[in-house]
Amino acid sequence: MNLPATLQYTKDHEWIRIEGDVAYIGITDHAQRELGDIVYVDIDTLDKDIAQHDVFGTVEAVKTVSDLYSPISGTVLEVNTKLADAPETVNADPYGDGWIIKMSVQNPAEIEGLLSVEAYGELIGA
Repeated sequence: MNLPATLQYTKDHEWIRIEGDVAYIGITDHAQRELGDIVYVDIDTLDKDIAQHDVFGTVEAVKTVSDLYSPISGTVLEVNTKLADAPETVNADPYGDGWIIKMSVQNPAEIEGLLSVEAYGELIGA
């Protein structure tokens, strides 16, 4: 199980990487394994303000559709356009090219409430 120590995690299986005042957000290796082959990523929140824990989109696998929950509050700045033609990138590289959105960081204090790699590993039994 791939769990980069440089990221923070949510109980809903999203990861977040902060670069300055921008956050990259995607789903964890554990989540993509549980979902199976991802066939579609639907993000309709570009340029919208999203509150922490709100749904910012969905990811569709062969057998199910799963909501994506925002780890923090902010504005969705960019959607990974590569995923429109290659949603399977989320399966192949969930922490790299498979990132899903970039968003602004509205309240840096929210980041402190996210899970560390150790806490997330415990949650999923890794």
